[in-house]
Amino acid sequence: MLLSLFLQAVAMASNYGPGLAVMGAGIGAGLVALGVGLGIGRIGGSAMDAIGRQPEASGKIQTAMIIAAALIEGLGLFAVVVCVLIWTKLV
Repeated sequence: MLLSLFLQAVAMASNYGPGLAVMGAGIGAGLVALGVGLGIGRIGGSAMDAIGRQPEASGKIQTAMIIAAALIEGLGLFAVVVCVLIWTKLV
């Protein structure tokens, strides 16, 4: 939802100048970093809780945790790249 607001700010950049779009790209990149950090932290905490409850399944839980963390990290990297592309296009 916030990303759509930032993209609308980019669309309106011709009226207000590039300042608003650059600010939106910076805020978007910060929100992405915050979301990725919270997501990976939650995955790690939940995985440690699951390993504590079932130590015999630790290998499967750890593998699933690493795959999920990699997917979240990839999504975060993609979103930051989009924000950087918006920023470099306008500056």
